Amino acid sequence: MASNKVIVTVAPTGGMAGKKQNPNLPTQPEEIAESVYRSYNEGASVVALHARRPDDEATCNPEIYGRINRLIRDRCDIVLNNSTGGGINGDMVRDLRPGLREMIFEERLKGAGAPLCEMVTFDAFTCLTGFAGNQMLMVTDGERSRKMAELFRAKGVKPEWEVFTTAHILQHVTQLIAAGFDKPPYYVNMVLGAHVGFEGVNPYTPKILQNMVDHLPKESIFCVSAIGPQQLPATTMAILLGGHVRVGLEDNNYYARGQLATNEMLVARTVRIIRELGMEVASPAEAREILGLAPLAGAARAAE
Repeated sequence: MASNKVIVTVAPTGGMAGKKQNPNLPTQPEEIAESVYRSYNEGASVVALHARRPDDEATCNPEIYGRINRLIRDRCDIVLNNSTGGGINGDMVRDLRPGLREMIFEERLKGAGAPLCEMVTFDAFTCLTGFAGNQMLMVTDGERSRKMAELFRAKGVKPEWEVFTTAHILQHVTQLIAAGFDKPPYYVNMVLGAHVGFEGVNPYTPKILQNMVDHLPKESIFCVSAIGPQQLPATTMAILLGGHVRVGLEDNNYYARGQLATNEMLVARTVRIIRELGMEVASPAEAREILGLAPLAGAARAAE
């Protein structure tokens, strides 16, 4: 595969924002599938999916994920990556005490079991975030991380190792890769700029991103996601470093100051930048080859 091919991932929904923040945010299966299809037409080759209940609150219900996946697959051959991060409300949380909620580990596991799922976003770390007056705790210690890795291997889905700091790379991600829970190339998604709401995570600077790239396990390839206004400079830097990129309303509600975005707007801008820098956008088939995934026909048969 030519080294100038860049995978563009669209993250259309996420588990945090709602339509109050951006009416363009797709939350229901038909809306998500249509937004993903428009993003695919602009050049996205992977979709990082979150599911929502009919009331728009977060879930990892495999039936809802399955409906989203089938609606997308009916439209296009984009790579399907279901999140196991969950969200900050709905089925995903329980109260520990007033003002402190926990993302429910057992609920997070359910996204990996959805039909047609090819990849899973795997947050193998513990974090604390503040949202809407509550502190939200996500506990993925070493034991839980190993349990998730065993499940993903049994399901035959490839992990997208999602990290927010260099420490996340060097701890459970490196340990689980060394233990044989993934096959190269290892796909590491580095999320930057979440430090406004998350404790102990990195903002984007060129030096921070370079440091994280320098500490990736051997035989890794990487993707960069960034939050809010850091999305554009961070993803451009990722392209220059030879990486892949994620954009979408999960990470950034705005195209420019005061201008609400759509998913396809953010994808189209990223594609223009890639081409202006003398590189090409990977098709879904090329993305599968880069990621070491089975061709679509084989993946579809395995999911049936």
